[in-house]
Amino acid sequence: MSAKETLEGSPGSARSATAPDGSPEIKHRLPYRTLIAASAGNAVEWYDWTVYATFSIYFATQIFDEKNVTLAFIGTFATYALAFFFRPLGGYLIGRYADLHGRKNSMMLTIGLMAGGSMMIAILPTFAVAGWLAPILLLIARVAQGMSLGGEVSNASAYLGEIAPPKRRGRYSSFFYISTGSAVLLASLLGALMANTLSDDALNTWGWRVPFVVGGLLGLIGLWLRRDMAESAHFEAKKEAAKATKGPLMRTVREHPKQVMQLIGFTLLSTLCYYTMFSALTPFAVKSRGADAGDVFWALSIATALFVALQYPFGALSDRFGRKPQLLFWAAAYAIVIVPLSTLIGPSFGKLLVVFCVGLGLYAIFSSLAPAIMSELFPTELRALGIGAWYNITVATFGGTAPLVIDLLSNAGHANWFFWYVAIAAVIAFCTILTLRETNGEELT
Repeated sequence: MSAKETLEGSPGSARSATAPDGSPEIKHRLPYRTLIAASAGNAVEWYDWTVYATFSIYFATQIFDEKNVTLAFIGTFATYALAFFFRPLGGYLIGRYADLHGRKNSMMLTIGLMAGGSMMIAILPTFAVAGWLAPILLLIARVAQGMSLGGEVSNASAYLGEIAPPKRRGRYSSFFYISTGSAVLLASLLGALMANTLSDDALNTWGWRVPFVVGGLLGLIGLWLRRDMAESAHFEAKKEAAKATKGPLMRTVREHPKQVMQLIGFTLLSTLCYYTMFSALTPFAVKSRGADAGDVFWALSIATALFVALQYPFGALSDRFGRKPQLLFWAAAYAIVIVPLSTLIGPSFGKLLVVFCVGLGLYAIFSSLAPAIMSELFPTELRALGIGAWYNITVATFGGTAPLVIDLLSNAGHANWFFWYVAIAAVIAFCTILTLRETNGEELT
């Protein structure tokens, strides 16, 4: 399938029908092969990234000194946070590479880096064996993964936005978090299975390595799936303009300052939604609220399945009624419910299920159209770099620190402050979304 066929629909992906006026009409069919290839690779990226947070409660005292459990967890979460600060660098470097040399090439690079980092973590020596070399090697692996994910998010978002017909960009965009949610679901189910079949001693000594081995193997599958992806027609049309662009990062600020601030504004809430629900609440519920680890994993798994199921319907809804109504509802709802919702976190499976289902159900309203919104902000020659740099700076600052912030506040006896922090971010995002213009159905520039 050529890039043009992917963008416009090939003969095999359309069928004839009759319009109301009697003229022939072409009904669009999704290019599933292309979407699955892009999304499967993205799933591997997010699986590897999520596994670190999901299993951190088991390997923290293996990689760091087990004599001080509190410092071991702080060191593990700090490494998690530090890796986020390499995401902007990856977003900039790999984003620029994508704008110059293509979305496909950059996505092959990112999945290779992520899978390599996962395998490196799987075979890490423990602190007892290697001393401080163990956490240093962990940090190196996480830096590679951070740079990889920084490039992956921007390129996958740009690619999905660019291959989509204007009136179906929400539907295409929904595949990004269908893959992301599926990857997180796999990580959660694996965590639940291992928590219920292995002893704590087995999980702490060797069991935590298994999901990282799985991540490395999935990376090979992702590389195979992406090898035949068609390049974006938008990239092909604008690659000479990208090569002629000097100082691309400063150009985004100079020529598109409003779009940069809008991206930062709604990403602030988006990243806190994601990393609160998928990362921070798992160790917080177990360590600080006395929840059973198995209950947390199962509640998260059920809620994640709901999250995946809602992506396409919400993406299609945005194609019909527009982006802004959904975005405004998402931000307003989070501002209202997040603090009351946090009071339910504790040793009750039913309450945990409510927390995760409501939190992720509301987040699906935004995530289903996130690539569409981001790809519509910048022109093609700046798209991957513009998203990669500013999105990842925001994620590094607020998302990467979420598990560390909630852990520190919990240790200080002020865990509820974290949820007020998310509520304030929701208010900021709501005000930002008010400044967005409706872009549903518009051609990308």
